Amino acid sequence: QVQFVESGGGLVQPGGSLRLSCAASRSIFSIYYMGWYRQAPGKQRELVAGITSGGGTNYADSVKGRFTISRDNAKNTVYLRMNSLKPEDTAVYYCNAISMPDYNAFGSWGQGTQVVVSS
Repeated sequence: QVQFVESGGGLVQPGGSLRLSCAASRSIFSIYYMGWYRQAPGKQRELVAGITSGGGTNYADSVKGRFTISRDNAKNTVYLRMNSLKPEDTAVYYCNAISMPDYNAFGSWGQGTQVVVSS
């Protein structure tokens, strides 16, 4: 089962930016859909961005226009560029491989990377 290690989180002021990275334990070349999720305290994990093997992207309305997902199959890595961060973006961020069309994550969940947006 493919495993993931997320990194790049931290404390940032509102309006700031971060770039998260997700390294996979094996090649992601054959994985059609990769996604970034987040889980805020007391809330369910939610999918915020996804990218197909062809580079097509989808975003949750709450992050559209501010977050950009990308993937580098040669490095087995998926990225999430986050701009104009808001306090409500505070959460632990995870990545995973996603099966279609059911949108179920099928890799092992990593530890995630904590993002805190606060002044």
